[in-house]
Amino acid sequence: MDMPMKKKRTVASQAAARGPLPALPEGLLDELVKGPMSPGDVQDLMLAFNKAIIERAMSAEMSMHLGYKPGEPKPAEQSNARNGLSGKT
Repeated sequence: MDMPMKKKRTVASQAAARGPLPALPEGLLDELVKGPMSPGDVQDLMLAFNKAIIERAMSAEMSMHLGYKPGEPKPAEQSNARNGLSGKT
């Protein structure tokens, strides 16, 4: 018996299934896009944007896990602590 082939979903169809994308503020777009961009410029901007979002989300996750934000003193009852910040590649 032949197995039915599962149709591969594209990134666009997966995004469409999740619903509408969040709106980005016009000021942010104006700051990021100053004029015409080459495909390489667009790719570089997307990579930098993705990196910044991931690092911000990871920092928020760490703050939630530890129970305090960067720069704040560690609560006395907390055994875990931050041990610095370094750039990620």
